[in-house]
Amino acid sequence: MADIDARLKQRLGRIAFRAWRRGFREADLVLGPFVDQVGASLDETELDSLEALLAEDDDHRLYAWIIGSEPTPSMHDTPVLNKIRTFMRDHVAAAVAEGAG
Repeated sequence: MADIDARLKQRLGRIAFRAWRRGFREADLVLGPFVDQVGASLDETELDSLEALLAEDDDHRLYAWIIGSEPTPSMHDTPVLNKIRTFMRDHVAAAVAEGAG
């Protein structure tokens, strides 16, 4: 069991690194906190989907899929993307309530 936990921790560390360092601040501010706060609760399939999203080169398109301003390709229209969208709505609302923006 400890070996599984170590592998998961290592995998989440790689995912968090990629989520926080997208190169497009808006994407960083959604994906980084999402991974930090929700990543450990994702199952293997969701982690696979998240890694596939993070493998996308075009951060502007990825962010557009998250906010819904561009249609999401079917391969990325997954439950984890819906969790990211929900997280973003909740995260942004909380930040605004605290005085951000």
